[in-house]
Amino acid sequence: MGSNEIRKRFLDFFKKRGHTVVPSSSLIPDDPTVLLTTAGMQQFKPYYIGEADPIKDFGSRNTASIQKSFRTSDIDEVGDESHLTFFEMLGNFSFGGYFKEEAIEFAYELINSKFQIPNSKMSVTVFGGDEEIPRDDESVKIWGKFGFKEAKGNLKYAGREDNFWGPTGKEGPCGPTTEIYVGGVEIWNIVFNEYYCQAGKTLEKLKQNGVDTGMGLERLAMVLQAKSDTFETDLFQPLITLLPSSLPLRVRRIVADHIRGIAFLVADGLRPSNKEAGYILRRLMRRVMVYGKLYNLPNHIFDALLHEVILQYGGFWPEVARHNAIIRREFKTENEKFTKTMARGMRELEKLSAVDAQAAFRLYETYGLPFEILMELGGAKARELTRENFDAELAKHQEISRAGQERKFGGHGLILDTGELKAADEEELKKVTRLHTATHLLNSALHRVLGDSAGQAGSDITAERTRFDFVFPRKLSAEELKAIEKLVNDAVAKDFTVRCEIMPLAEAKSSGAIYMIKSPYPDPVKVYTIGEGEDVFSRELCGGPHVNRTGEIGGFKILKEESSSAGIRRIRATVIP
Repeated sequence: MGSNEIRKRFLDFFKKRGHTVVPSSSLIPDDPTVLLTTAGMQQFKPYYIGEADPIKDFGSRNTASIQKSFRTSDIDEVGDESHLTFFEMLGNFSFGGYFKEEAIEFAYELINSKFQIPNSKMSVTVFGGDEEIPRDDESVKIWGKFGFKEAKGNLKYAGREDNFWGPTGKEGPCGPTTEIYVGGVEIWNIVFNEYYCQAGKTLEKLKQNGVDTGMGLERLAMVLQAKSDTFETDLFQPLITLLPSSLPLRVRRIVADHIRGIAFLVADGLRPSNKEAGYILRRLMRRVMVYGKLYNLPNHIFDALLHEVILQYGGFWPEVARHNAIIRREFKTENEKFTKTMARGMRELEKLSAVDAQAAFRLYETYGLPFEILMELGGAKARELTRENFDAELAKHQEISRAGQERKFGGHGLILDTGELKAADEEELKKVTRLHTATHLLNSALHRVLGDSAGQAGSDITAERTRFDFVFPRKLSAEELKAIEKLVNDAVAKDFTVRCEIMPLAEAKSSGAIYMIKSPYPDPVKVYTIGEGEDVFSRELCGGPHVNRTGEIGGFKILKEESSSAGIRRIRATVIP
């Protein structure tokens, strides 16, 4: 069964059973606690704890999705038979609509009837209980109806480490799980969210029970296509076969995985950099490029691999096809940059007798040689170097840089790599400040064109662009986008004054100023007003900084409007001289 057919059968199955099919959210999340989207339930977090209404947003308490996912923890493990960075997660979710019985029945019916896997090849695990939470006897009873019992050896109990899902070190919904195995391979994890984990790790019962499931497409394809590993499936073979057979198998797997991840990350708007998620993308690109240099691979092979990803995935994931030229251009540009510095870095590496964390960081900072390259090319010189001590050295220097930026900018919150605003030097600071004020104008323009329901859901501003998320149920029309852009540019042309007042938080919120309901604000708080008297264009709670007059912004250009997650739209925009 091909991967396209697997996707189709999964979504059709749940759609026919009253689930609303929700599009995948972006790999670049709004959640500040994670660099990239790691699971299908990420976009649904508010619905499990009652902060959002699934009936209003989806017309149902039950949803299903195929979520683009990326896990950075597995980068160093890629190359074996199963570890991946990018993967597709098939999942069904319920926010008070159904619980254990229906969830297990759905899972069994899909696997047994639609994917035609017999009981003889299946086994399951359930939570065995501990001193705080009882054994999940309800799930045991439900599985028993389908012939899975401890006495038969196809049902086993497991503890918290294996069969209890919770947010590690954070607050959030959690609960016991039941897992489904085929031929010893875990393919589906079904989480029963019935508790809320407080910061002190104490558990409280949720007001409504929820279901959160995840089934990796790659593992499922391996099982259904009777392959011995994920790289033999139709998801990877077209890529593997493009690479010379003389390459070590491990290298072919790494290149195939990383090329796929690169294409999807760039398609979702990420660009290589030395910061946060951009650094993850750069790591992938440069690791691939290093293997190209090591094994004398011509550059056209990488372009052919990217073309194959776009061809193979563009049908189901149209954003990949839509950004074909950008994906290939970004890889080519990064390769050209890296080639220029790598030769010099290698000469410096050869001079060293040993590569410890400090030496590794100097090579990274000066020549852009990341950890993976130093491990690959350093050989015995790098035997003492580990990811942990390299990251610790990197973090130490980032902290020094961050402290320097705080002093440089007077502690106004423009700290390198943190917060909503990101600026590395004075030139970037000037542009970020223009973009920040432009974002206030954009927020006000959205309210004027779309109504007050278009509330802010998050923003991120760098020296290149502003990314603004807002609540809205549909794609904006070309006419709406044109009207929004015109309103902002009209406000810029009027050269409004930008005035700051400091007032008590309660007074500020009742003044008619725009603010994010869920965002914490200091008390007292700054309120920025753009315009005077009856000609006020924007009034918003904010920590700054801003231009003095809107004419300093220059021009405003909307680059893209897209879906960020369920019920959330995203606008990317920039300012021009």
